[in-house]
Amino acid sequence: MKKYVQVITATEARENAEKIARELVQNHLAACVQIIGPFKSVYRWKDEIEEATEWLCIAKTRRDLYKKVEASILRNHTYEIPEILVIPVAEGSEDYISWLDNQLGG
Repeated sequence: MKKYVQVITATEARENAEKIARELVQNHLAACVQIIGPFKSVYRWKDEIEEATEWLCIAKTRRDLYKKVEASILRNHTYEIPEILVIPVAEGSEDYISWLDNQLGG
């Protein structure tokens, strides 16, 4: 089985999350991007404790596409240092994986 991953990023606005999602799917870099939110984040930034309302994007893709996914997120993201994390997929239903491959041109 090819290596599949979920790439996550959080952004401050629903519109930005939608822009990131549309570009990833339109360019066949992600088969699907789920947008979850709003939710509250608490984090340290420049030595201060900050709070923000954010939206989470979860992109379904293949590991070999990660660098292109990352470049697309960075091009469209508004944060100075956006969260971009890769979560490996250990297993998946055969039908879903087949659909995923078809969407990614695999």
